[in-house]
Amino acid sequence: MDARRTTPTPRTTPDLPLHRLQALLPFAIGTFDTIGPLSRAGFPHRHSFYEIVHVTGGRGAHVLDLVHQPLAPPQLCVITPGQVHYWSDADELTGQVVLFDEDFLLRNPQDLAALRALATRPALGLGERAGPIGALLADMEDEYRAGQPGFQGVLRASLHILIIRALRAAERADRPSLPGRPTELAAAFTRLIARPGGVRHSVASSAQELGVSPGHLQTLVKQATGRTPGRLIRRQQTLEAKRLLACTDLTIRQVAKEAGFADPAYFCRFFRRETGMTPGEFRARVDGNHHDPRIASIAAAPEGP
Repeated sequence: MDARRTTPTPRTTPDLPLHRLQALLPFAIGTFDTIGPLSRAGFPHRHSFYEIVHVTGGRGAHVLDLVHQPLAPPQLCVITPGQVHYWSDADELTGQVVLFDEDFLLRNPQDLAALRALATRPALGLGERAGPIGALLADMEDEYRAGQPGFQGVLRASLHILIIRALRAAERADRPSLPGRPTELAAAFTRLIARPGGVRHSVASSAQELGVSPGHLQTLVKQATGRTPGRLIRRQQTLEAKRLLACTDLTIRQVAKEAGFADPAYFCRFFRRETGMTPGEFRARVDGNHHDPRIASIAAAPEGP
């Protein structure tokens, strides 16, 4: 049940490092030490899986999609596939790290929506819920290590409880509604465009991949989110461009291509319209915490677009 069943492989593309879960199960839990030193990586990277980090001690900050949040344990950090994050000046981090993919959650729309809501913030203070959540995570780690018959079902149920308790701790007024067809389709669409390379999708190609007509996609996504699919794609393109401008040394032309634009000039106009500044102006305003290619990723083989 060792969570460190990973084989580092250097990146061969200009994109950010992509960490992939390669445990025997689509689930792993452990401490920062047992998961491995790259669980506290100080360089920008993204995952193909979900990660919930329970920070019980330490100093520094968590940076999630360019938002810098000083650590104030006890707290949770939730990272969804495709998000860019890293630990800034982190020292003496303690706590537990939970790694899992959608298959382990049985693609439960309610849990996936809750995780996306939690991942909008780089850290979630636990307050009075710290004790129960800490006890639940300790029990999950014991269950994972013991590996008794039926342990996967216990872990899956415990993970659902953890997600719901974390969502309650967030005290969000706009909690995800109960799953329905609009919610499920909107969730699938947002996952599609958020994955590496997903910003290259158009509304039409997204609809084709999801098995619906463009008009049906338009109607249900707007019903579930209040935004059109085109608007969500543009928002994701802007976020992806910001990630690459802040966290890589790619040229503006390369950033434009990775963000789904064939014409760099049009990309510059788009970016300025969406952010109020040019790509160069944005890059000049952010700190350049770039990935050192000499540092291996948790990942094995890189995932293509």
